[in-house]
Amino acid sequence: MIVIVDERESVNEGYTACFDREGVSATGLSPSDFDNWVNTVSEVDIGAVEAFLLGDCGNRHELPRKIRVRSPAAVIAMNDSKSLDETLELFAAGVDDVVRKPIHVREILARIQAIRGRAQAKEDVAVVGEMQVFSDGRDPIVKGEVLPLPRRERRILEYLVNNKGCRVTKTQIFNYVYGLFSEEIDENVVESHISKLRKRLRHRLGHDPIDSQRYLGYRLIYF
Repeated sequence: MIVIVDERESVNEGYTACFDREGVSATGLSPSDFDNWVNTVSEVDIGAVEAFLLGDCGNRHELPRKIRVRSPAAVIAMNDSKSLDETLELFAAGVDDVVRKPIHVREILARIQAIRGRAQAKEDVAVVGEMQVFSDGRDPIVKGEVLPLPRRERRILEYLVNNKGCRVTKTQIFNYVYGLFSEEIDENVVESHISKLRKRLRHRLGHDPIDSQRYLGYRLIYF
């Protein structure tokens, strides 16, 4: 999930819609709403955030420090005009990158991936048993062949791989796939997505690689 912080509602709505078209959940917050949210949000919810985009807001130079207290996610500042002094000040404040608008969301996603890759020092592919799972939007390779997946099932598999060895809850998966503020969508939709994903993986692998326990959540198992 991507969190956008900008004083202008039109900017928040515009970027949210663009990310949605790319299959990535996003939400926009005003600076005042964000300030309250980042200080009170639960660890589970903020753990679903992949990046923060800081647009036009008066306290922008203070936000990276507040974010870093709660999250290691990428922080990218978006400028309306080119200014060397402003760029240097933003880097000094702790942002990971500074971009100039207009910028396509695909470029933003590529920059987020690059920042995450440098931080984690790992490749874009994770090998789990007989599966190769990518973090750049490609469908996984299972037993040597590409397994086409709907985007939400693919995102769930990526999340399980990123947390392999750990059990994750339905709420954590929902927040990662749909975002933190999707109140119009029932959280139970995750169960349907996982059921379909398990069926596809079971058909290709010959066994079910997802272990589930009621009230405890889901965990990826592999042989």
